[in-house]
Amino acid sequence: MDAEVFSSRSGFRDAFESGLLRLLGHEGLGSFILVLANASIEPDLFARSHPLLADRFDRLAASYREALRGARSVADAEDDQVVFLKLLAVGLGHVQPTQTRYAGPWEVQFNPLRAFRPPRAARVVPKGIRAEFDAHGFHFNKRFLQREIFWSGDLGGRSVALFYNKYPFVELHGLLVPDRADHRPQFLTREDHLYVWRLAQDLSRTLPGVGFGYNAYGAFASVNHLHFQMFVRTRNLPVTDPRWAHNGGPEAYPAPCEVYASAEEAWSRVLDLHGRETPYNLIYAAGQLYCLPRRRQGTYEQAPWTGGFAWYEMAGGFTVFNRPDYEDLEPAAIARELARAARVES
Repeated sequence: MDAEVFSSRSGFRDAFESGLLRLLGHEGLGSFILVLANASIEPDLFARSHPLLADRFDRLAASYREALRGARSVADAEDDQVVFLKLLAVGLGHVQPTQTRYAGPWEVQFNPLRAFRPPRAARVVPKGIRAEFDAHGFHFNKRFLQREIFWSGDLGGRSVALFYNKYPFVELHGLLVPDRADHRPQFLTREDHLYVWRLAQDLSRTLPGVGFGYNAYGAFASVNHLHFQMFVRTRNLPVTDPRWAHNGGPEAYPAPCEVYASAEEAWSRVLDLHGRETPYNLIYAAGQLYCLPRRRQGTYEQAPWTGGFAWYEMAGGFTVFNRPDYEDLEPAAIARELARAARVES
């Protein structure tokens, strides 16, 4: 497929949104849920697409109720059926666009649709930072997922598929899966690291605000199939704020954060973390990598307002699923939770 889609921010957004609206032409629950969740991130897109979404929701609801009343099986994935039942209970009219506010330096968003998503591997308490690929588990080569691919082809010298993120939490949010037919687990190699480092630098020339998040296995990666979370933001992540010591500022970040301007030095650190069996989250930007070693998921008690700290949370963005948490969450509580998620060892 033509890589022209990456040649400008406006072109990328147009293609991204057009692809979403085309997905509404598919009859399945999964396509509807994906479009609704992605539209909810962008208020303008939500308003433009809402009549189409409402029409599709009514038809899907009628079909689904008829199937259930007739005790007929439903072809959609079980995950999608559960999420759609939740939407039926809530009612589409009560689904609102994601809201965002700032609590001190922290980005807080009220994203109730993301609360519906299945946790998959993020619920597991892992024994280490690597697990073998499970061909029978959830992965990106499942047939029902193929329509969720936004773009595929050669990008920067590797065959990649860029999926829509079904439950996004940042702008223009996709899942970049390199060489997906190889069935590789979520475990970083030097080749992968150097590839994404170069890709972030190359794409930044035409897509300002582009970056890639990476959750190591055990650091709230929800799928054990090698992937990176691509985004194109209009506002920088809080972890990049000049106030923090790791960026040369006067304030200490609540969690240990290391910044690398050399791809090889960054890889040396990742290799060290592998040797220590230490989970970590990474954020790739143009010529820069933020590395955040942290405690393994499931090994410490989380605050009730969070569903877990992955790369976005470690970078200073926080998704909450009820309005009181969204309105009341204070900077000090966020800083405490970041410190709790972090490892003391360096």
